[in-house]
Amino acid sequence: MIRRFTFALLLLVLTSVVATAASSPSKAEATKTEATRADAAKADAPGKLDYVLQPSDLIRIQVFQEEDLSREVRISQECSVNLPLIGSVDLTGKTARQAEDTIRGLYERDYLVHPQVNLIVVEYVPRNVFVLGAVGSPGVVLFPREQGLTLLDAISRAGSFNRLADKKHVTLKRTNTDGKSDTFTINAEDLAKGDTTETWPLQPNDVITVPERIL
Repeated sequence: MIRRFTFALLLLVLTSVVATAASSPSKAEATKTEATRADAAKADAPGKLDYVLQPSDLIRIQVFQEEDLSREVRISQECSVNLPLIGSVDLTGKTARQAEDTIRGLYERDYLVHPQVNLIVVEYVPRNVFVLGAVGSPGVVLFPREQGLTLLDAISRAGSFNRLADKKHVTLKRTNTDGKSDTFTINAEDLAKGDTTETWPLQPNDVITVPERIL
């Protein structure tokens, strides 16, 4: 009788262990799940990290386990920031990803061993272009955050061409960093048809003017 009871108890314990093992993911599976989550997090990052930093953007720079080096700074009009130990860092034309790499390299070169640097854009400077003339809603058009804007995108956001628009003689006025301006005449009809590979990516403060056709 005792043997039968002991055997039954042992069988019950074994059954419970097997059921628990079956319902719990293996270590390998758990590791795989964590890796999948990490990959998903990385998949969200490129859009933000590929954003080209602009003067007056507010950024937060965090150096792992080095709180004294972490800073929240606004990018100067010369597109640089001043950081502890490494001083002035030129970020002209750099994406957030490239800026991370640059700052990491400067700390690693003289001060830290394999530093982990994280750069976050806390506040994006407003970026505008102006679309005037024969469009549905002439005026200011905002750049979408973290993205570029083409000439046709801007015209679309301004209500598209109206029925009087001269699409073949759209002008784009751009003021350069030296204060001088350039004016380009663009055949937007060819752009819309795909007859050219040019897309005319815009820069902040560009002025687009759509003239009216001469009837």
